[in-house]
Amino acid sequence: MNTATVDAVTAIVLAVGDFVIRVLSLVLIPRNRRPQTALAWLLAIFFIPYVGIALFLLVGTFRLPKRRREKQVEINQYILDTTEGFERVAEESPWPDWLGPIVELNRSLGAMPMVGGNSSVLYDADADALAAMTEEIGRASKSVHVEFYILAWDPTTKPFFDALAAAVARGVVVRVLLDHLGSWQYKGFGPAKRALTEMGAEWHLMLPFQPLRGRIQRPDLRNHRKLLVVDGEVAFTGSQNVIDPGYERRRNTRRGLQWKDFMARFEGPVVAGIDALFVTDWYAETNELLAREAAPVRRTGPGPMDCQVVPSGPGFVGENNLRLFNSLVYAAQKRIILVSPYFVPDDSMLYAITTAAQSGLEVQLFVSEIGDQFLVYHAQRSYYEALLRAGVRIFLYEAPTILHAKHFTIDDDVSVIGSSNMDMRSFSLDFEVSVMVWGGTFLQRLRAIENDYREHSRELTLDEWLVRPRLSRALDNVARLTAAVQ
Repeated sequence: MNTATVDAVTAIVLAVGDFVIRVLSLVLIPRNRRPQTALAWLLAIFFIPYVGIALFLLVGTFRLPKRRREKQVEINQYILDTTEGFERVAEESPWPDWLGPIVELNRSLGAMPMVGGNSSVLYDADADALAAMTEEIGRASKSVHVEFYILAWDPTTKPFFDALAAAVARGVVVRVLLDHLGSWQYKGFGPAKRALTEMGAEWHLMLPFQPLRGRIQRPDLRNHRKLLVVDGEVAFTGSQNVIDPGYERRRNTRRGLQWKDFMARFEGPVVAGIDALFVTDWYAETNELLAREAAPVRRTGPGPMDCQVVPSGPGFVGENNLRLFNSLVYAAQKRIILVSPYFVPDDSMLYAITTAAQSGLEVQLFVSEIGDQFLVYHAQRSYYEALLRAGVRIFLYEAPTILHAKHFTIDDDVSVIGSSNMDMRSFSLDFEVSVMVWGGTFLQRLRAIENDYREHSRELTLDEWLVRPRLSRALDNVARLTAAVQ
């Protein structure tokens, strides 16, 4: 067969392959996907067929391996069985009428009950939160459970690792989970693994992507949770990773970037719910089901706060955090204040927020003036015009700080804090933890933090936004097309 014939046959095969890929994509990709997600994948495949289909096969499904999904079902049933009846706290609380159904929604989706009699301390400075976690580890007498998306050893986090080593030395059981690819991208990853091994801690990677060891799964499904539980009695959760606030990157140093996070310390029955998430993830990675170290205690009298842990991620059938967020936004009567470093909502959340603003509610959104992720930053900006036209007030936190806190408040009633961004990645692809809190004291302290954000932010106006440079508009619009697959 001569060269010309080979070339002709190759061209025909490629053309037929291109046609088959496009037709099959139209049939298969929209199945059980949001229209915007399906459209993003179809555009990629139609413009770059072979590259597009390769990417889709690699990262196009958010389904976990079958055994891992089965484990999630098992652990959900375990949580239901061991917390039956604790949702009765609702009978003793002066909740608004709309809150009960949302509590039940969370219970049915994520298995966690609403429990009362909790207390908390809030931290909106990274150094203070890290010091408080380190101090709590120093008091541990039985167990320390550590789970972070990013866990890195560096001069800032050295005291944290030293406290873990000291705990191991005095006989405390220290278990550590860190997300593989989330931590791997930072230079403190290797030193962190060595430190954990040398101290004798039990540690495992979450969702490891190690093809050479036969551990292959979709690489962008990540465990984004941040939590620490000490002796089953005290728990921390929020937005902060265990890493220097500059995130160990030269480009961040050149720009002077510093991350500003939010963490909450809890005591009371809610700690068992947070620890149950660690138990879930430990079981998923090790096949070892830990005994519950602290069981929720039935509320016997009025407590300062009612709390409900809401887990979410690809291990669950529904998008638990998105359903919670939308339900609360639609339930609001007066005021909604949202704080998210990465705000890339799906259509349902965008409609919920703009509907609230158009209905006369006060709606405020806090985001950073600058971004650390190019595509996410520009995709986020593509939503500003619709939000501003609806009446949402957008506050841009002053550069060079990245406001990485993740929380929101509804009226003077309910707060939600945790690890979840308000973007499609957190709704579908990442394992997250959220805590819904009913309690005026907690909300008032969170309001004070929101007021501090406002003092360090400037308000974006529609007039200013409409005259931004054309290049920025183009980048925003293009990035929006990728939002569903970021």
